[in-house]
Amino acid sequence: MARVLVVGIATLDIINTVDGYPGEDAEVRASAQAVRCGGNACNTAAVLQQLGHQCSWAGTLADDASSAIIRADLASYTVNMDAVQVVRGGHSPTSYVTLNQRTGSRTIVHYRDLPEYSLTAFQQIDLTGFDWLHFEGRNVAQTRAMLDIARHRVPAVPRSVEIEKPREAVESLCEGAKLLLYSRDYAQSCGLTNGEMHDPVAFLQTQQQSVPTAEHICSWAGQGAWGIGRQGKVLHSPALDLPCVMDTLGAGDTFNAAIIHAKLADLPLADCLRDACQLAGQKCAQQGLRGLC
Repeated sequence: MARVLVVGIATLDIINTVDGYPGEDAEVRASAQAVRCGGNACNTAAVLQQLGHQCSWAGTLADDASSAIIRADLASYTVNMDAVQVVRGGHSPTSYVTLNQRTGSRTIVHYRDLPEYSLTAFQQIDLTGFDWLHFEGRNVAQTRAMLDIARHRVPAVPRSVEIEKPREAVESLCEGAKLLLYSRDYAQSCGLTNGEMHDPVAFLQTQQQSVPTAEHICSWAGQGAWGIGRQGKVLHSPALDLPCVMDTLGAGDTFNAAIIHAKLADLPLADCLRDACQLAGQKCAQQGLRGLC
């Protein structure tokens, strides 16, 4: 069992399951509704807990009724919340999710009116004793400062960063990380193509040239995932072949957790990709994260 600190956001997810995605100006009835904690960092922490690790989450919570649901959900996974920063009078970030039961795809409308986790709060965390530090690639300037503090205080502890969205200056978070986890959307935003197709291999090779000291991994939904190590060899693992996709919400966060789990076990990159694609596929075959591992 390893001790892992995960830094990022928590959201309240309101998930409506529908028979098919509605057209504009349509009115449809949901066949089911679920309300639970979400957000990239919290989802990753929940999966890592199920994989046998001891996770601490660092992020902001409001003091409204929705935050009580978020706290209870994280507590049910035994995620440690000692580093949480409470914002008095705040409003919990909320994701309104439409889940298409025919395809398993999810469409998200996200509302956020809560300050990001502060550098001051991060500075109060005792980083000694952690075996891995994982950062969500948001709140770029302050997250960059957090990475610098971590590198100074606990230089031997590996740091990973998830780069999901093309935020301004988000590339500055790559320097100093041991592991960089990219989304397909971010890779596509970089514009590297092979013919008319976006090319994950070209993207990863460019990233590896920029930060040669890190391993770079890019998940690509149904096409699996690619990775490139410090020696420059590109590896690929196919996605799990599923007869039916039920729910893709949180699949990327599950993939990231499985990669961190495999790296903590010191597995080769090829095995990391294989295991992560397997677990992310299992997630897509079930509703939610509970009971995944």
